Amino acid sequence: MNVIDMRLEALRASMRKAGITAYYIPTDDFHLSEYVGDHFKCRAYLSGFTGSAGVLIVTLEEAGLWVDGRYFIQGEEQLKGTSITLYKMGEEGVPTTLEFLRSRLAAGDVLGFDGRTVPTSFGRQCEEALCGKGVRLETGRDLVDEVWENRPPMSEAPAYVLDTCYAGESVQDKLKRVRAVMAEKGAKAHVLASLTDVAWLFNIRGSDVACTPVVLAFAVIEREAAYLFIDPKKLDEQVTKYLSENRIVPMPYSAVYGFLECYSGEKVLLSENDLNYALYAKLQNAGAVILNDMNPTALMKAVKNGTELKNNREAHLKDALVMVRFMKWLKENIGKEPMTELSAARKLDGMRLAQESCLDLSFTTICGYAAHGAIVHYSVTEETDIPLEPRGLLLVDSGGQYREGTTDITRTFALGPLTEEEKRHFALVLQSMLALQDAKFLYGATGASLDMVARQPLWIAGLDYKHGTGHGVGFRLSVHEGPNSFRYNGKNSAVLEDGMVTTDEPGVYIAGSHGIRLENELVCCKGEKNEYGQFMHFEPLTFVPLDLDAIDPDLIDSTDKGRLNAYHAAVYETLAPHLDEEERAWLKGYTRAV
Repeated sequence: MNVIDMRLEALRASMRKAGITAYYIPTDDFHLSEYVGDHFKCRAYLSGFTGSAGVLIVTLEEAGLWVDGRYFIQGEEQLKGTSITLYKMGEEGVPTTLEFLRSRLAAGDVLGFDGRTVPTSFGRQCEEALCGKGVRLETGRDLVDEVWENRPPMSEAPAYVLDTCYAGESVQDKLKRVRAVMAEKGAKAHVLASLTDVAWLFNIRGSDVACTPVVLAFAVIEREAAYLFIDPKKLDEQVTKYLSENRIVPMPYSAVYGFLECYSGEKVLLSENDLNYALYAKLQNAGAVILNDMNPTALMKAVKNGTELKNNREAHLKDALVMVRFMKWLKENIGKEPMTELSAARKLDGMRLAQESCLDLSFTTICGYAAHGAIVHYSVTEETDIPLEPRGLLLVDSGGQYREGTTDITRTFALGPLTEEEKRHFALVLQSMLALQDAKFLYGATGASLDMVARQPLWIAGLDYKHGTGHGVGFRLSVHEGPNSFRYNGKNSAVLEDGMVTTDEPGVYIAGSHGIRLENELVCCKGEKNEYGQFMHFEPLTFVPLDLDAIDPDLIDSTDKGRLNAYHAAVYETLAPHLDEEERAWLKGYTRAV
């Protein structure tokens, strides 16, 4: 029996002892974060699947892992040899997790999960879909903790204050804006569990989650008071003084559960999608009147202020210089010295982290050669690492956490001769990315409205990609941030506002052959205003060459050539003053007009 199946059997032994029929294990921490600290990687520990999203359900007889289109290939590879069935979400005939549970559980059965790691929305769905048929919910047991030997402890990294020279707005001004929304809704209190929202609102940061500078904390905001629930060991003298000066009361981290019981009969504003089920249950049992809506801070932090945008441009300049030097090194050394996916990723990471202002990566670098490029969120390991050869395509998706902001960029490089299919696919992805970057639209459009602009060249060719075209990016926060995105089938897609930063990253992925993705970050800006309304457009924050070695000019039309040449002219103008003579000459060649 392999190690994964041994762990599943140990979990089932605990389930039998607890009288639990099925156990639900999400990816989340107590704050429903996209990326989580090592202590919370229960799903990865029990399944062996290391992607950033997915749900594992274990019954006494079977186990299933649900993943979205980004992880179909990775899921198949990492589940090989285990007893876990892969369920490809959204595919025809594939049940949702709730449909699966309804089909497996009968009256008298018990569904278990740790209510601190499950969204309120899912917990309520379980109540409606399962409790009515006699299934009981057991939400207070962390069964994984009972079987996880040497489980990593929760992070004790210190919090620190983000100065307003970076944030651009004081915590008091931000609280005033939140309280104005509370007053409109008649809320006595607002409960905030999202780590990025807490960090943005209070202008604090930390390092409790790899690549995401947040601190584990909850917050409760009232009309005249603000409470921060945080491990006191994280607060040094400077942070303690800062909280006191801004009338923010620190409370023990886990005390939030009992604290919420004081809101009996009171209106409490919260986002069910961002609040764990255990916290919701505390409010519900206390008799609070719950006002479910998007956290006010979600939209506030998505619209970057002038200071944030100024800093962000500086971060992207520094990041672009790293990428250009990496691209030059790659082009000049491929086939001359041994390289692998792992060594190339480490080279880029080292170049980025060597900068004094780069505090961390913004996510684990994706470096996929040939067929590995078709795995959308491929994570190279010692076991999967392969040599790079002077032919084919290398997809590199990477980014950094700088003092001045968060970056995210993808480039696909030609390492040598390409097949006709690879050239054709590269041209289509290039057309898609440039079309969206060049879009002009009336205010009121959402990312769902504009997603088709990017997909159209691929759809005409009978191709598509199973991920959104773009996501919001935080300011010294998570590299993935809502509510803005480019996703034609997205729910509650936000209106694109002046100051929002969103990625533009279409792709083509051919399993077993190659993958291509090109990604720039775009800031939404106001354009002309006339009798038809306020026009909007995008300006790129990312200035890095698109590999001309992969572009066949005969496969793109004059419009695309014009867009490409204009972008490359801007790349050269932006970067050349910061490069030495040799680097400038190299960049001149890779930004030449086609």
